[in-house]
Amino acid sequence: MMKDDTTKHNNLVQGVSGDGKSLDEVNGSVKVPKNAGFFKTLMAYTGPGILIAVGYMDPGNWITSISGGAQFKYRLLSVILISSLIAMLLQAMSAKLGIVTGKDLAQLTRERTSKGMGIVLWVIAELAIMATDVAEIIGSGIALELLFKIPLIIGILITAADVLLLLVLMKLGFRKIEAIVATLVAVILLVFAYEVALSNPSMSGIIKGYVPTSGILTNHSMLYLSLGIVGATVMPHDLYLGSSISQTRQLDRSDHNDIKKAIKFSTIDSNMQLFIAFIVNSLLLILGAALFFGTNSSLGRFVDLFNALSNSQVVGAIASQCSVCCSPLPCYHQVNLQPLLGPWQGKLSWKGSSDYGCHYGFNG
Repeated sequence: MMKDDTTKHNNLVQGVSGDGKSLDEVNGSVKVPKNAGFFKTLMAYTGPGILIAVGYMDPGNWITSISGGAQFKYRLLSVILISSLIAMLLQAMSAKLGIVTGKDLAQLTRERTSKGMGIVLWVIAELAIMATDVAEIIGSGIALELLFKIPLIIGILITAADVLLLLVLMKLGFRKIEAIVATLVAVILLVFAYEVALSNPSMSGIIKGYVPTSGILTNHSMLYLSLGIVGATVMPHDLYLGSSISQTRQLDRSDHNDIKKAIKFSTIDSNMQLFIAFIVNSLLLILGAALFFGTNSSLGRFVDLFNALSNSQVVGAIASQCSVCCSPLPCYHQVNLQPLLGPWQGKLSWKGSSDYGCHYGFNG
């Protein structure tokens, strides 16, 4: 029995080389110290999680969360909490899948589907990635227009050049990209924390909001908005990315203890960064509740949010130039991060289709 379990485990832990590697330009590119202490090892593994967390702080979440607070005050905080816990579980499973098998989710999906179904899934994935990136790039152009009065088309071109510059910086190493993304995420967190501090929210209301209530299921409007929060929080494309960039750390696949260590610290990293995403999404809903609950403000678009923040009749004394500028600033940072991840997601999608891509003479 023990022999069968060992054989099964050895068959599962695969060594992948050459073109079979996921994102081969960064796969195994980060050194991990041997026999180091807990915190030093954790620092070596910290990074991929922040790239994953970017997808959970999408500007689409912003409007959904702020609208949730504006309509139902703090009652939907429990939905953000549950969504974040689900995301932590799924991302931990995704990272474990990549570390143990040496392949990403796209590759494994391709292996277990027919050629026709593989093509259909690939096309759907590429269209989803393009749709996401289009929204982010236009959103960045809008943020630049609000901040600096730059024409929308010029702002879009600046964003495209900005993303290309970040991709060039990848040549400096994957850790540099992780540091840049971490810095921009820190700006987003600090800006929203500042705005929430200005809005003077109810602490007791916040604590009560994290306790789920049956009213979420019985109130149709609240239920629909809750589903929107779940959909905006749990990001399927991050599962593909997470299964790949969890392999950026060097790993001895012949050493089962090394594999266990990689899974342990990758999971810790993922959970820590997703906790930051949870804080950001909570801050957004709290901001909506503290500033817009009972004001009947229209917050369906980012421009509406910008205008509401500049209206002293809506948000009172905090309608300062500082608070107005704070809103587009994190949006600009965030929408620059999303297109940066797009090329990786596209390559994963193509890599997963490489079997039939090579058959037709393409080189992924």
